[in-house]
Amino acid sequence: MRRLTILCAILAILAACAVGVRSQAPVPAPPRPIGTRNLIIGAAAQSGRSFIAATGVHPAVVEHYARMGQPFSVNFAGGAIPFLQIEPRNVPLASVLRGHEDRWLRRYAQSVARYGKPIILGFAPEMNGSWYDWGYKHVTPMTYIAAWRHVVTIFRRAKAQNVTWLWTVNVERITSDNPTPNVSRISPWWPGKQWVTWVGIDGYYFSPVQYFRALFGPTIREARKLTNQPILISETGASPAAGKAVKIPDLFAGARSEGIAGVVWFDLIGNQNWELNTPAVIAAFRKAAA
Repeated sequence: MRRLTILCAILAILAACAVGVRSQAPVPAPPRPIGTRNLIIGAAAQSGRSFIAATGVHPAVVEHYARMGQPFSVNFAGGAIPFLQIEPRNVPLASVLRGHEDRWLRRYAQSVARYGKPIILGFAPEMNGSWYDWGYKHVTPMTYIAAWRHVVTIFRRAKAQNVTWLWTVNVERITSDNPTPNVSRISPWWPGKQWVTWVGIDGYYFSPVQYFRALFGPTIREARKLTNQPILISETGASPAAGKAVKIPDLFAGARSEGIAGVVWFDLIGNQNWELNTPAVIAAFRKAAA
């Protein structure tokens, strides 16, 4: 509860600093990076309650994915800070820029403002990867940046000052122990610190030889060349082949050593089974999160 209280205060302060009443007048100064004494523990899960029931760990942040056109809801969070990645699936960024999605964006922003409590929002995540049609090889960085700023501007006009804007990239380095193809550098996609509150980095352990330093280190260094704003490991997990129980302590130790704000575990089944689903894995996560 103490960690959640601290996080609420941090998010509220950062959101108030990062969101101006006038969309054309971005904040003049970035927020200060937070300390690392209380690493934020988060989960992308069906719900906060289901994650607690499965692991015994109370996440401070719960992540969900919202497609454009869906109504605003934070019912999944279960008392934790809601973290929503707004995904423009089947919605071209050109359509966003032309204002075709403004009606939905305004309604959504107004709902967020009425909600009033701290919330983390992202838009079009992992844009430096080629697997989404809003990213690398599909749109130009200029188009992406313009769309990001357009979305943030609408929320600012709605006075949604409770938002922490998380700009989310995929780990960018391609090596033999980080087999992520079709990824570009992150710097061309940077919207500017006036438009971002925190930086999010997504990365996964796929093999036994992967470790935090090689997986996340290069992208962390690149992000810190762009801004001194806090960094969140916004989506991560370990495949069964990588060895979850071994990688979990490496993840948390690496995050602490790098001064990362927090870690969000992807506790869902995607292209691999990333869930914390065995007694040994759950015990490792509980110990690391304690």
